[in-house]
Amino acid sequence: MNDPKQLIFPWIRANKSSLDNFYFESENLQVKDTFNSGADFLIYGEQECGKSFLLQSFCNQYAADKKSSLYVPLKEVLIHGTSFLDSIDTLELVCIDNIDTISNRKEWEIAIFNLINNCMLSNCRLIFSSSSNPAKLNFDLNDLKSRIKKIEPVKVLPISDQGLEDALSFVANKRLINLGEKEVQYIITHCNRSMKGLLDVLDRIDQVSAELKRKITIPLIKKVI
Repeated sequence: MNDPKQLIFPWIRANKSSLDNFYFESENLQVKDTFNSGADFLIYGEQECGKSFLLQSFCNQYAADKKSSLYVPLKEVLIHGTSFLDSIDTLELVCIDNIDTISNRKEWEIAIFNLINNCMLSNCRLIFSSSSNPAKLNFDLNDLKSRIKKIEPVKVLPISDQGLEDALSFVANKRLINLGEKEVQYIITHCNRSMKGLLDVLDRIDQVSAELKRKITIPLIKKVI
């Protein structure tokens, strides 16, 4: 490839994911430190703890530094086949989301194994994510198991109950949404206490506030939730 930055893939969408917009509790700071180290690694954790956002943020950071990168959401790309993997090791960073998705898919296991080997030769950095502990990933291809086990695992923990208020306030501030302390507490008390659920509610509240041209208050929040 003469210009890897010009590669076009059918699943790529513009996104604004950024490490500056991710709320890091102290337990998750290792993720940022490992990214800054320049090493290959694998982040893992339960569903909806922010793994995809982080991988997209890593790619966006590389793009901001004028470096080539690619985010690969395996759940979405399975229908496109493995052939595109043959040409991406010339990039500077490849982030593979949901590596556990290819378990027991022989063609994909071989393709990812070959990609890892090719990236080792080309010095392309690889960052993976998984919903399962990498030690428990069930690949049929033993060589792939071995390769994955040699990559540093970093666990991403969901935001603690104690940190939800700070996290919601952090996101609201980043999005320039005027949300008072009482309103934050009300949302957390009366809504799904997962971060994704809270952010979905925050988006709806912000939309209704804009449509009605009203300040965000508890009565307004009640209309939304």
